[in-house]
Order: sequence, then structure tokens, then C-alpha cells
Amino acid sequence: MTTAPASAQVGTEQPPVVEGAAKVRIDRITVHSDAIDGNLMGTSAERDIHVVLPPSYDQNPDRRYPVVYALHGYWVKAEQWLKEVHMPQTAEGAFANGVPEMILVFPDSWNEYNGSFYSDSPTTGDFEHFIADELIDYVDRNYRTIARPESRGLVGHSMGGYGASRIGIKHAEKYGALYLMAPCCQSPMGSRGLTAQDVQTIQAVPSVAAAQDLPGNLRSALAVAAAFSPDPDAAPLYLDLPVDAQGKERDDVIARWTANPPIAFLDQHVDAVKAYRGIAIDVGDKDFLLDDVRLLHGALQARGIDNTLEVYDGDHTNRLGFRMQEHVLPFFGRTLVQEPAQ
Repeated sequence: MTTAPASAQVGTEQPPVVEGAAKVRIDRITVHSDAIDGNLMGTSAERDIHVVLPPSYDQNPDRRYPVVYALHGYWVKAEQWLKEVHMPQTAEGAFANGVPEMILVFPDSWNEYNGSFYSDSPTTGDFEHFIADELIDYVDRNYRTIARPESRGLVGHSMGGYGASRIGIKHAEKYGALYLMAPCCQSPMGSRGLTAQDVQTIQAVPSVAAAQDLPGNLRSALAVAAAFSPDPDAAPLYLDLPVDAQGKERDDVIARWTANPPIAFLDQHVDAVKAYRGIAIDVGDKDFLLDDVRLLHGALQARGIDNTLEVYDGDHTNRLGFRMQEHVLPFFGRTLVQEPAQ
């Protein structure tokens, strides 16, 4: 797995404004997570959530809506990803162009290493079950949702695409449709090229807070290790690296990392994944993740799981706004079950 530089996570192209589009409303709330609370990194269990409510939400107090949960990538918080996909403009444009209205939920999964990888780890906290269980329960209690799997969607980009594939496969019974935007981490990532000097540099770090001053490639390695090879006995960072201080690869740690790409556990969930109303994957033809994405698509096909892959003209981030308005939201508009007309 490679990680895009921070500069690649900004400056996406903006779709044209749809004239006369009705406005959505965005609630910015905080949700406490018992699943994340008590993690060894000290990451806050109070998670920022952005809830995009469709134009008719306040005018039709008896109407209920499908919900789509949207997961952001590495390096960014949910608020930055809203800007990358030009939200709320893209939701307003999609609804104005005829996409059935839905609620969109953007949870923040940032941590001190720039991303949780949506894993279940004592070091990072259990972001997987926060997304798949606690957040769904909160949104269904506090908003007028259609609280059934066939009316619930999951989408993510890059690290968020990995999170959507991980959660969407392991918790398929919670969702009706799945959209993966350039999902990362679909193949074994080896030791990430860590050298003995890299490991010695990391081992000299006195705290999680101090690790935030490391170069980006070392912080991303720490993010993966905290998510996939946690070690509660290895203070102060509470993780195992795939290379030791002499530069020798640690096969036991690499094996733990290799168990986390979705292809590694897909066979355990094939029947549940086949029940999806739709699975779509996309990636730019200039995206560094193109081969990884094709690997996932092929693995799904080989197991008889219907899915579509679109390779479009673009790189890792530049077309995100267009993809959200013209492809992602229309996909969920077609696949998720709406409330019957009154």
C-alpha cells in the first residue's frame, strides 16, 4: 500500500453549479463512541459528525429517508473531505437533477497518525464498530431515517474506500449498497520499505504526540501498525513494526498486516456480500491505486459477487466532486429503497 502525499488531498475540480437547486442543511454534531473510548493512543472518543439533510427534510416532518455513510481518506478529516467532494453543492445538484433525496453522514475518523484505517484495535480504538454499530444507532435514533439495511448505503474514498470495503464486507448485513472510490490497501503491503534507521528513529520517539513530528512516510507506517499490529505491552506507541532495529523483516507482524486486506477475509462473508442490492467501484486511470482496485474487482468477480468497476479519466483526487454528484449519489438513488409515497 502506498499513501498519497498530503498535497494530493486538496484542490479538486468543481462541478458546475446546478441553477435553482434547493438547499440542503448540514448539522455538525459530536457523537461519543464507547468503542473508541479508552484506546491506548489517547484519541478522543468524541467524534465530529457532519449530517447533510436533504432539501425537503424540514418541510416534510413525517417523511423518512435512506442514509448514506461516507468515509474520508488518509491525511484529511471529514470537514476537509466535504470540501474535496464540494459538499453541499454536489448533493444539491444531484437532488436537483432527479436523484431521490437521502441523508448523508460524514463521520470523522482522523487520529494522531492522520487516520484510523477504520480498524478494530486496542491502540487506535474500535473505529470499525463505531461506524457499523454505534453511529448507525445514533443516526437512526436522532434523524428520520428508514432504519433498514436496504435503505442504508456505505461509501468511502482511498483509506475511506478501504474502510468501506472492510466494514462493507464484514458487516454486510447492515447495508443495502456499497460504493468504493479508489479504495486503498486491497493487497498485502509488505514492510513498506522501512529501514533499520527508520525503525530506530521511531523507537526513539517518546510519545504518540511526539510521533506527529515524524516525516509523513513514517507516520503512515505508524498508522498502519497501530491499526493492524497493535501491541498493548509496547509502550509508548503500543504497536509492532514489520521491521526490527537491525532492518530484518518480522514475518509475524507482516502476517498480521496481510490478514487485513479485504481479500483475506472475503471468503468468510461471500453469501452476505452477494445479498447487496449493488456494489460499485471506481478509480482514475492515473491513480496510483489502479492495480489494487482491479485486484478487488477481480476477487469479487471470481466469487460470483456482482459488482461494477469504472476506470475514468482522472487521478486520485481531482474528479471527486464530479464522481459524487454524477455517479455516487445517483448510484444510491437507484439502489437504496425509498419510503413508499404517502
